[in-house]
Amino acid sequence: MTALPVVPIAPAAPRPDAGLGTLSTPRGNLPLDRLDVRARISGLVARTVVTTEFVNAFDEPLEATYVFPLPDRAAVTGMTMTADDRTIEADLRERGAAREAYDAAIAAGQRASIAEEERPDVFTMRVGNILPGERVTVTLSLTGPLAWEDDAATFRFPLVVAPRYVPGTPLPGEQAGDGRVRDTDAVPDASRITPPVLLPGFPHPLRLSIGVDLDTAGLPLSEVRSSLHAVTQDGGRIEILPGERADRDFILRLPYSGSGSGAVFVPDADGGTYQMVVLPPAAAGAPRPKDVVLLLDRSGSMHGWKMVTARRATARIVDTLTAADRFAVLTFDNHIDRPASLGDGLSEATDRNRFRAVEWVAGAQARGGTEILAPLQAGLRLLSTSEGRDRVLVLITDGQVGNEDQILAHAGPLASGVRVHTVGIDRAVNAGFLGRLAAAGAGRCELVESEDRLDEAMDRIHRRIAAPLVTGVTVSGFPARRPESIFPGVPLVLFERASGDVPSSLTVRGRTRDDAEFTVEVPVRRSDETAVTAQWARARLRELEDRYTIGEVHLEPEIVATSLRHRVLCRFTAWLAVDTRVVTEGGTTRRVTQPVESPSGWETPDALGAGRPGGVHPGGMRPAGLRRAAGGGFRATAADGGFRTGGGGFRAGGAASFSDAPAFGAPPPAPPASAPSPTESAPPAYAPPPASSGGGPVSPSPRPAAPESAPAPKATPSPTPRPAPRPAPRPVPSASPSPAMAPMVSAARDVRPEPRAELAAFARTEVTRLRESAELSIMERRDLLDDLATRLHAVLTGVPESEVRPLAELKRLLLSGLGDLATLWSESLRLLDAFVADTGDTAGEGPQPKRRKPFWK
Repeated sequence: MTALPVVPIAPAAPRPDAGLGTLSTPRGNLPLDRLDVRARISGLVARTVVTTEFVNAFDEPLEATYVFPLPDRAAVTGMTMTADDRTIEADLRERGAAREAYDAAIAAGQRASIAEEERPDVFTMRVGNILPGERVTVTLSLTGPLAWEDDAATFRFPLVVAPRYVPGTPLPGEQAGDGRVRDTDAVPDASRITPPVLLPGFPHPLRLSIGVDLDTAGLPLSEVRSSLHAVTQDGGRIEILPGERADRDFILRLPYSGSGSGAVFVPDADGGTYQMVVLPPAAAGAPRPKDVVLLLDRSGSMHGWKMVTARRATARIVDTLTAADRFAVLTFDNHIDRPASLGDGLSEATDRNRFRAVEWVAGAQARGGTEILAPLQAGLRLLSTSEGRDRVLVLITDGQVGNEDQILAHAGPLASGVRVHTVGIDRAVNAGFLGRLAAAGAGRCELVESEDRLDEAMDRIHRRIAAPLVTGVTVSGFPARRPESIFPGVPLVLFERASGDVPSSLTVRGRTRDDAEFTVEVPVRRSDETAVTAQWARARLRELEDRYTIGEVHLEPEIVATSLRHRVLCRFTAWLAVDTRVVTEGGTTRRVTQPVESPSGWETPDALGAGRPGGVHPGGMRPAGLRRAAGGGFRATAADGGFRTGGGGFRAGGAASFSDAPAFGAPPPAPPASAPSPTESAPPAYAPPPASSGGGPVSPSPRPAAPESAPAPKATPSPTPRPAPRPAPRPVPSASPSPAMAPMVSAARDVRPEPRAELAAFARTEVTRLRESAELSIMERRDLLDDLATRLHAVLTGVPESEVRPLAELKRLLLSGLGDLATLWSESLRLLDAFVADTGDTAGEGPQPKRRKPFWK
């Protein structure tokens, strides 16, 4: 075959609507061009092939990094890399050795790819030495179980890694990855789980296609429900419609009816693997009195429909309590709050107390950072004194945190004897963390992706908060393990390895809720279903990794050995594919991290302040009017016209970008004793317009059905009117503020002149520093932009010409050299453009990040 000549393609200037971190060329966005998901569902097993296609439209070799999610319970059992008509089968290796081999291959000019696990549901893929004009395809093979509850199976495939709150103090030196947030002592690999985030409204960055083949077993496809617009095709296939975006979880709900308890045994060279399913018995006996602690996440990422849904969920749970129960309700962000009228302990669930709690919860507004560990510890301590009662903790959150391991390590020991349930509310929920936390507390995890599904989910939660139907479940012939529980409507699924003779049945024993003995004989049949072994290996690896997290570091060799023996990826291994041919020698390799979609239902992102101490959600997803802070944040004080800074920022692109709300990612200031908290009484400064979220019943025709599981965000009711939505960006700044800015401008007229002089001095000082430091880092530029934005609040009008010049020069120097970040910076500095003439900013290439060191040793 004659090789086609490679035509170099020069990089193009950034598009005006490009998102943060994207590259734009005549061929489109880089580097990921196509994402294809093909699943085959048979019974309660899903076999999935994920295909990613990378393209290099530059005139130099490219190394692409892609941070992406996968189902948290799925086993990654294989990988291939295809380029230039050659397909390379990947090998599973210990992670440190795999990374060394990958780096050596890239340095030698060979094409290579590596896939690594960062969290149970977050992975990183790197593909190096992609030649100019070349396409490289990497496929991953997965095997995973379907969740089966209340006679319905759920296939959930996540499509985007949402921004996560990162607490802790930044670590010095090189970072573990190329993400937007620095590694911290609480999240040592934060830079590996925080990819760049595209601005909402950005044109489709990749071609997304999803197809699912169903073994229907006579079930009518009209009963299947999907979170994305989809149609059925001949042969039992479901395909999503073209144009869907990778900004949420893809969910299929399938009506499955159980035929009874049973077990299968899959033999192999080392013995075999059991999979056992035990259906829940009929309820017997009334639940015992219980103590319930409800933890409601009110952090900034919960803004909009998620906050409304979380308040409703909390109220519904409180309403289901009886007079025999006791309860406490806590809301949290950077602080923990609770109703003052209910005291500091557990309150009797009387009608009056329940009404007070629901009334107080109704006023909760999203703000601050997602500090889950402290409220979790506080709730578990409240339950530590309970005696003779069932102890239950319910966490209602989106789970978007980066310090999952820290939370499990510190809260796990306190959860002994407490049943922990988690309610995940988001369209791109952190299911891996919430599932791990519920498993550690012997509870259940319920996921809610829309307000429409809340009633269905709450019905399940109400039935499962009560005592389980069966506790202390053990299986004859199985090794001793932590006793399991059987909940209403939820079959118990167990995996176990064994050798020797295969019995005809297994005996399952436990205690019912009225303390009677529970016994059931489960028949066993032989099977050649290899997926059972892979699912056991994945479940076993997750169990060992969680034990490693809480301090059992001696388990690392066993984790690695189990992963390699069964060829299932874990956090200590990696899939590696290396092409033996040398495709490039020497020269420069461009490194690009693939930006991800802004999650559906989240607020406009901004990059200001991302990654600095104090805890942040990378991407700045938060309620309008709330600002990010680093190490304390800032807050404008109208009383004296002053301000204090801690590296804080403000929401990009909003006209009303400042308010008296507390900083995001920092503790909110305490309100005066005689005045309510600003976040309790003031509405957000900006409400995003409703957007279609897709989804609904699977349609038999190409016409999309009405959304079933992801409605448009609903605005939180407020006693005061909202300001007008922000205006569209203006190509030429005007000296007159827009109508949306009028209230701010009016307030600024009363500001004393001292801040103006400080702003001018600040600008002159920083202009000098910028000129003297030609290699100022992007992070340092972000800090300067934050400080400049803070000071602008005090000087919206009446700035003398002598003070405008250094401001304009400072802005030009800050934007110079930021490359594709320039578009976002220009948008975020629109307040400055309101009274500073356009200076003709230029964009260039920012510095390339250094190659990172392994982070896990």
